[in-house]
Amino acid sequence: MARDLQRTYRGRAWREEDPADRRGLHEQARTERAVLVASLNCSPVEEADRLAEMGDLLGTAGATVVHRVVQHRDRPDPRLYLGRGRLDELAEWVTENSPDLVVCEGDLSAGQQRHLEDRLKTRVVDRTGVILDIFALHARSAEGKLQVELAQMEYSYSRQEGLWQHLERLGGGVGTRGPGESQLESDRRMIRSRMGVLRTRIAEVANSRETMREERMASADTRVALAGYTNAGKSSLMNALTGADVDVDDALFETLDATTRAFSKDGMKVLVSDTVGFIRHLPHQLVESFRSTLDEVRDAHLIVHVADASEDDEGRATRAAAVEEALDQVGAHDVPRLLVLNKVDLLDEEERDALLHRHRHAILTSATTGEGLDDLRDRLLTTARARWERVELAVPYPRGDVVSAVYAHGRDVTQEAGADGTVIRALMAPADAARVRALLAGGATRG
Repeated sequence: MARDLQRTYRGRAWREEDPADRRGLHEQARTERAVLVASLNCSPVEEADRLAEMGDLLGTAGATVVHRVVQHRDRPDPRLYLGRGRLDELAEWVTENSPDLVVCEGDLSAGQQRHLEDRLKTRVVDRTGVILDIFALHARSAEGKLQVELAQMEYSYSRQEGLWQHLERLGGGVGTRGPGESQLESDRRMIRSRMGVLRTRIAEVANSRETMREERMASADTRVALAGYTNAGKSSLMNALTGADVDVDDALFETLDATTRAFSKDGMKVLVSDTVGFIRHLPHQLVESFRSTLDEVRDAHLIVHVADASEDDEGRATRAAAVEEALDQVGAHDVPRLLVLNKVDLLDEEERDALLHRHRHAILTSATTGEGLDDLRDRLLTTARARWERVELAVPYPRGDVVSAVYAHGRDVTQEAGADGTVIRALMAPADAARVRALLAGGATRG
């Protein structure tokens, strides 16, 4: 029986005799053997970095790179991604070695993916497809799972053509529709219907999240968001700072759902949120889908940009640019930044000095050894104090409610008796100070 090539709903391919291939990369019972293909026009350093990153992505998804094919050209071939000569060489290698899949370092159009699968007779996945697999693997919350599924559906919709091409057309006249075309339309209707259901459910969760967001925005607590390139050590730093128990693993996109923990000192409380890691050219479906989660970044009083101190300068700069691009996408361009260079335990003294010389205002930390964590906490507490204002009020003696309100919401409170009342001084959050002043001016008796 012929081993006909057919496609999954996400544009992948499997052979009919191998049902295990129908699972996602991360669901395979064994590590898959992948051929990494790239069409690049960049410096050798950037090329090596991009290929290494794609290898890391595949490792996180459950595959290992067994062969690489790189073609240097201004832009990928619009139909086949690779030029014909290089594609012929790849097809010959695939025939001889039977890898499980071919992975393209860039993003493929539906047509490119279809033509490559037809030519190579094996499953072809692009960069976005791999990242979507990893997100599906790491999503924990109900909202995160819904967001990932919607992103997968949006990605797959344009890739439905060809799924049923193995069914022959019936009839021969103009306008005759064969079963393959009918099934394609049916599948598209099913996907559109499912996307509608997902958007409704996500909207319901978003409404609940918006209520919690309004409560959080009204709070006097200082909000800090950890942002950075994926695998820069944000979750480890979060655990070290706050004593949290956020999952930590040496894998890309280990954290998808925002986690918030707090630490306090001298009456000051700081809320620290660990958010999804960024990556260069993060698929737009995921940026849109996780916009509600990334509100933690947009609504923060301070963004702590966590970077890997052990990377070379060019790689760190490239990743920093990707992070800044993603922060702009979610509307966080006006939020103040603090650069934290993590993993300094991997550097020697000379390398640390050079790093501080280049980044004079950065804080060097190690979540592993605890180095620099006290400095980071002090900087965050300084940010919290800077948001508060010094309040001085002359409170008539009968207005004990105002004095109680100041003690309830203020810090460093002092008071002294005056001729007509109590002079009370305190450090207060602007919103609380405004409420106390309104309470005093209104003559109410509430605390």
